[in-house]
Amino acid sequence: MRLIGTVVLLVLLLITSFLTPVGLAANSDALQPIPASQLFEVHCAGCHDQGGNIIRRGKNLKLKALQRYEMDSAAAISQIVTQGKGNMSAYEARLTPEEIQVLASYVLEQAHQDWRLKPG
Repeated sequence: MRLIGTVVLLVLLLITSFLTPVGLAANSDALQPIPASQLFEVHCAGCHDQGGNIIRRGKNLKLKALQRYEMDSAAAISQIVTQGKGNMSAYEARLTPEEIQVLASYVLEQAHQDWRLKPG
């Protein structure tokens, strides 16, 4: 019976460790948000490395393209990241609203700098 209790406790600990928010890194004092550049690298750079687009070249994250498609505001970028559109996956289930806002601001900042800033 004691063995069953130990196994149940271990299973519960494993489950709760997987439920920790993806965008937060634990340290000894508190949970710290992951920097925007790291969020971008993990969730976006696979398709949008340096603001490009490996699926549809014209639908990239460069300022001209964002303006052309009326995606040149944090609200518009947040909406497409949250809900997805076409080939763009929705990230509502993977990212918190705060992380989505951080990413939207990061994308705009990078677009205005012509993606010259290196993530890191």
